[in-house]
Amino acid sequence: MRISLNWINELVEVKNINVDDLITKMTLGGFEVEEVFELKLEDNLETIIDISTTANRSDSLSIKGIAKEIAALTNQSYNFSNSLRNFFKFETIIKTSLLRNSKLKDCSMFMAVSIENLVNFSSPKWLKNKLLTNGLVPVDNLLDFQNYILIETGYPFEFYDLDQIRAKNLNSELNLYFSFPVDNTSFKANNDSEYNLNKNILILKNNQQILSIGGIIVNQQYAYTKFTKNLLIEGSIFRSQRIRQMSRSLGLRTDRSARYEKGLNTSNYLQSFSRLISLLKISNPNLDCKLEVIGYKKEKVISEINLNYKNILEILGPTEINFNNSSQDLLPNQISEYLSRLDFKFSFNQHDCTWNVKIPSSRLDDIEREIDLIEEIGRLHGFNNFVTRLPKITKIGDEDMSYQTRKKVTACLLNEGLNELIHYTLVNTQDVSDIKIINPLLLDYSKLRSTLLLNILITISENIKQGNRNIEGFEFGHVFSLNSRDMSYSELESLAGVFGGIKTKTTWSTNSTLLSWFEAKGKMESIFKKFNLFPSWKNSRPQKYKNILHPYRTGKFFLNNNKMVGVFGQINPMLAKNLNISSNLYLFEFNFSLLKTVLKNNKLPLYNYYSLYPRIIKDLSIIVDQKISFNKILTVVKANGSKYLVDVQVLDEYIGNPIPQNFRSLCIQLTFQSNNKTLLNSEIETIIKTIQSMLVKKFKIILRL
Repeated sequence: MRISLNWINELVEVKNINVDDLITKMTLGGFEVEEVFELKLEDNLETIIDISTTANRSDSLSIKGIAKEIAALTNQSYNFSNSLRNFFKFETIIKTSLLRNSKLKDCSMFMAVSIENLVNFSSPKWLKNKLLTNGLVPVDNLLDFQNYILIETGYPFEFYDLDQIRAKNLNSELNLYFSFPVDNTSFKANNDSEYNLNKNILILKNNQQILSIGGIIVNQQYAYTKFTKNLLIEGSIFRSQRIRQMSRSLGLRTDRSARYEKGLNTSNYLQSFSRLISLLKISNPNLDCKLEVIGYKKEKVISEINLNYKNILEILGPTEINFNNSSQDLLPNQISEYLSRLDFKFSFNQHDCTWNVKIPSSRLDDIEREIDLIEEIGRLHGFNNFVTRLPKITKIGDEDMSYQTRKKVTACLLNEGLNELIHYTLVNTQDVSDIKIINPLLLDYSKLRSTLLLNILITISENIKQGNRNIEGFEFGHVFSLNSRDMSYSELESLAGVFGGIKTKTTWSTNSTLLSWFEAKGKMESIFKKFNLFPSWKNSRPQKYKNILHPYRTGKFFLNNNKMVGVFGQINPMLAKNLNISSNLYLFEFNFSLLKTVLKNNKLPLYNYYSLYPRIIKDLSIIVDQKISFNKILTVVKANGSKYLVDVQVLDEYIGNPIPQNFRSLCIQLTFQSNNKTLLNSEIETIIKTIQSMLVKKFKIILRL
């Protein structure tokens, strides 16, 4: 938003304030200054400041709002200029007609005024100049007045051609009200686009005529033109949620709807309406005004907030007062001064040093708790004026069971070659079981996920499209479900992952192959074994994984207490085809909350001490009939290898010349080690000879030198 310092100076005395100092105060006060530049209008230079405000400060999105903020930040008085003092006569008439209307739909204020004898649309030169300072090009018609009042007061008003409304209405009396379409209705707006209105679109009607989509855009039939002589001016205060929902539904966003989306209240509504009428009267002194309809709905009323002096000191801390690093606390009279500058009404209890603060209606949207008031005090005093102190840490926090479990599981899965992934909790899926959000910001993030697996698979698909290799990964996250019996929602922490789809060598003697289902199942069992868990399996597929997991290669995990801890299976071939990814991917998803509880109560696995004595490694080369499996040979070797034999590995297998037909050559590596002493080579040779003799006796092997 652009503001002219000359325009601001009409309300707050800022001529004697250095521009850089003003920018610093505004920045520390929560207003981000994007740019400062000078604009030449005729023979005068205007200093323009381009600022952006926080989302919860809708009250500052106008010249009057910014002027009040600058007055509070610079400790200046806020004054109405003489040009703003003469338009309250019509406001008095409005107030006497103001009636509470509980039938208003999604708006807290609804008012319409008919304007007749409108002969001059041209806007004053000073008004055009002020529009230019705000970055708007004047068009010298009614749009200038709409834009100006929006910039000055922050309230959007809509104009209609009153003659067109009367011409298409047999009943000359206006009957204005808000409603929803009964059936899908076609609506052509003044932007030459046609929209289909569903039953959730709020519309303004006069009898059976649809004048506009509430708070967004006017019906083309009733939009004003350069030939308009009589106007209907409508001003309403809509719920921001309703306007956002309608804008997304229609795919339409206007300057008016954008202002409603940020939130409005009725604090200065009547003054703004009166101000608009007074501007039109400048070039139309014989203007006739008639109040057609007015009503309001009671807005939220915040109770008085108690502000405690101790809480202020505890949160804000002491302030710096000199260059010797000495400091002192804020004084109660300083706090009272800041509350006055913010236009907060309050009473001070000197006995217990507390304030009872009444919040002005313009700040009801962002001041709701004591901490909000403390933030305002810090903002006016300047957060940079408080002493920065790091807390003295006497004890480092303990790792709770949840963190310990997560750390162990993460380390285990990383060691298995999986990468940790992170995705958004909000998704956009066709699954009817996913929970819809009432007021999503974007269609792509309109539901709460019921499983982590879909996002992981989409990430794999996107990486493959970009030419990256297949990803093996896992993710911790929260999933949500709806209990259809009592319509209650539940949230669980889940652990999910994917692996496979990459050719690997499982043994040294085979070619690289894709992981089979049984090998993948064994990998999952080995991961559980590392946590001293031995789950049971059941061949079944839960309903929510129907479109994700393979119908016949899916199983459930059950722990000792017969509680299902999760599922494991191969990807559904149809889903793999749709995502253009490998069908040899294996997926798992566990209830991490349940897994955490089981691990907490599980006995700790036992570990053997590492031997301090050296190993002796011997190779044994034999020729054996191919019909004899290596497992049989291994059994004999282990049975005769004594307690010192700790490992047996196959180093080499060879078939062909000069090995006899139907025989194979094996080279077996034997590792010996003791936990109590250093082994002698002579001891090991004796054991080797025993093993050789037993292999010759059992399998008639041929020893190779």
